[in-house]
Formats: sequence, structure tokens, C-alpha cells
Amino acid sequence: MTSRFVRSSKFRHVFGAVAKKEDCYHDLRATRTSWDSNYVAASPLFFAVLYESGGGGAFIVLPYSATGKVDPKTPLVAGHKSPVLDIDFNPFNDSLIASVSEDCTSKIWGIPEGGLKETMTEPLQTLSGHKRKVGTVKFSPTANNILATTSTDFSVKIWDIEKGKDVLSVDAQHTDIIQSADWNRNGSMIVTTCKDKKIRVIDPRQKKIAQEAEGHQGIKGSRAIYLGEDKIFSCGFTKTSEREFTIWDSRNLGKLTSQTVDSASGLLMPFYDEDTKVLFLGGKGDGNIRYYEIVDDATQIYYLSEFKSATPQRGMCPLPKRAVNISENEVVKMFKLSTKLLEPISFQVPRKSDMFQDDIFPDTYSGEPALSSEEWLSGKDADPKLMSLAPGFVQKKQSVEFKPDKQDTPKELSEKELRGEFEKLQQRVAYLEAELIKKDAKIKELSG
Repeated sequence: MTSRFVRSSKFRHVFGAVAKKEDCYHDLRATRTSWDSNYVAASPLFFAVLYESGGGGAFIVLPYSATGKVDPKTPLVAGHKSPVLDIDFNPFNDSLIASVSEDCTSKIWGIPEGGLKETMTEPLQTLSGHKRKVGTVKFSPTANNILATTSTDFSVKIWDIEKGKDVLSVDAQHTDIIQSADWNRNGSMIVTTCKDKKIRVIDPRQKKIAQEAEGHQGIKGSRAIYLGEDKIFSCGFTKTSEREFTIWDSRNLGKLTSQTVDSASGLLMPFYDEDTKVLFLGGKGDGNIRYYEIVDDATQIYYLSEFKSATPQRGMCPLPKRAVNISENEVVKMFKLSTKLLEPISFQVPRKSDMFQDDIFPDTYSGEPALSSEEWLSGKDADPKLMSLAPGFVQKKQSVEFKPDKQDTPKELSEKELRGEFEKLQQRVAYLEAELIKKDAKIKELSG
């Protein structure tokens, strides 16, 4: 069972406060796909939700000012031929978002200032290379234009999104569907969980598995995320269908600790705040969000508290730390998605002083790349660039521009066109078979 004794911690009294009804987002049509993803993503400017729409795959992107009821005629990002399964905002360009779909492609979209004015169907870049549906997408935390995707073709591909090419591909290293993927802090390694119940640490530039271990043995899904550089947090199910989590040493995938959570059936979604070392754990179909503190001692993880709500969540995501409200000591802001509602939840540390609390707001990710794609591909590593959140500190304006070298994508044929091509090929095969019979007869005649 989770340890709940009282211990000294500056985050022991962290509490979650849900936004007022008028500050939430109502009447959304969240996707009904059963694929395990967060369904929602956030940048300092916009949030995006996977959307239910006819005639292909789509997601909605809205500025935070668009509170209240969402107009059913709101423009969508709707360029995929099949349902969108995952999305991720570029950490170095708040208006750039990547999407992956059942149509086997990944696409890069640029959201105009102020949000969409009309439905967007033309991406800035299309990434084609996977042979089956693409399930996860994740930008590198340090290298500009580097993107990781995983697919049900069992491969992990690394893309240079400006060039529109998969510059690295880890093939034939997984034996079943990849369920989750996450970069470590400096973007040198990727951890994956897989339907074959194994957890793997991938060295993408070497195109190989660096570490592998038996993961959660339940038949349902599992996820894994990095806790900084040297630890991995994974969550899944036991053989008896209880929810559990494990903390691993990422250098050898040795278990540091493992705990049972409960016997609920929803998949767990973990989110880690690097600055406070607080981990948030929300289950799909649950109304509550548990949070824990990660420490460097024998126990590894301590239960802090729980945010409780009667509204079950389908997906969640955090707001980038550089956009939180430090005047209210908001250390983390989460967005909780149900079928038709998105609720902002502010997690705050109660303090009496109005002064800047530097102990709970250390320097955080600045939104600037530490490496170019070329530097990263050449083998360089670098820690993320940081910035202060103190009042008076002026954040550098994001200067990362996206200049895609757009690739020609093969024309997609309609069902009628495909049938026509198939019939032509059948006729060609029949003709060649007849010619072979004639040749064989001629050879036999000459031989005789």
C-alpha cells in the first residue's frame, strides 16, 4: 500500500482548485477512439483536443480566451484521412503542433496568431514512412525539429520535420504494438512500453535497444515516462488486474520500487513536473488525480494528496511551466478532459507571503532549443535551456522559425481508382500468363 505518514515537504499541502464554470470549455466533441492517448495537448498560447468529426480525422485548437460554450461551427484542423490518435505541441514554437493518425502519416501544422479562422486542411509538412497506423508523437525536449513517432508496424522513427524525412528508424526491435514513448531530459534516450509486456530504453542514434526488462504483466495497457535523467516511472496492471506503478533505474532497468494503486479498470496517465519533483497520476474514468513527491532515498516516492472530482476524465495534460500563474503560487496547471468538458485545474502551494517563492519556482524550461537537429544527429547532447520565473525577468521572444522543405507525397487514390488499378493489374497478369503458355508450347515444338 502507498505510504501516507506525515513527513516534511514543502509540497505536502499542495491543493488543486478547479476553474469556475465560466472559465471552463463546454460542449466539446472529444474523439471516441479507444486508442490510449491523452486526447489533449497544451502550449502557452493554445490547447488542442482530438475531435469527433465525419470524413476523416480532426482536432480542434483554441486560444485560452475562448472560454464557455464552444461553437459547433468552430474551425478544425482536418487534414487526415483517418482518426487522429495523438498530438504534441513543439516546445520551441508555441504555434506548431504535430499530429499522427490511423492513415499512417504524421503532419505538422502551423496555427495562425489568435487561432484558426477557417478549417485547416493543408499541413506545413507531411511525414510519410510508417506502414501502419501511427500511435504516438513526441517532440525532443532539447533538439530543434526532432520528432519521435511510433507505429503499429512496431517501429520507432525519428524525423527532421523541416526536411520532412525520417532520419533514423528503430525497426524490428519490438515484437508487438508500442503503447507509449517518452524522451529523457536531455533528449538522448527514449523509453517505450509495448503490448508484449516489456519496457525498453532505446538509443535512437544507435538504432538499437540499450536496455530491456519485463514490465507490467496485466493484459491492459501500460505507460512509461522519464523522471529526469536516471529514473523511469511506469504504470500498468498486475496479472490480477490491479493498477500498479514501478520506478526503475534507467541505466540498467533495475526496479527501485513498486506499488499497487487500486483495483480500478481505467488506464493510468502519469505526468511529472521536473521543477517540483511532483508526479501526477490520473486514471481514465476516474474523477480523482493523485500526486506524489519523487525523492532520492530508499523509498523513492511519497504520497502527497489527492484532487477529487465527480467528473470522470478521459484525458489530461499539463500547461508548460513558463505559462503558470506564479502570483498565486501555481506550481502546476493541468487540463482535464471529459467527453464534452475541459476543466483547468490549478495546483497551488499555500503561502502567506506575496513575495516570489524561489524555493518552489526554480529555473524552468525556457522554450529555446539547446541543439540544432544537425548537432543532435552528429551525437551531441545538451541539457535543456532554463529561464527564471521571477517577476521582472523578461523571457526571450521565441525566435525559432519553421521553414519546411516540403516533400512530395504520393497521390492517394480513391476506392474507385484503386479498384480500376487492381483490374488493370489482373488483366496484365492474365495476358502474361497466356504469353508464357504460348512460349512454353513453342519451346516444346522446337525441342521435338
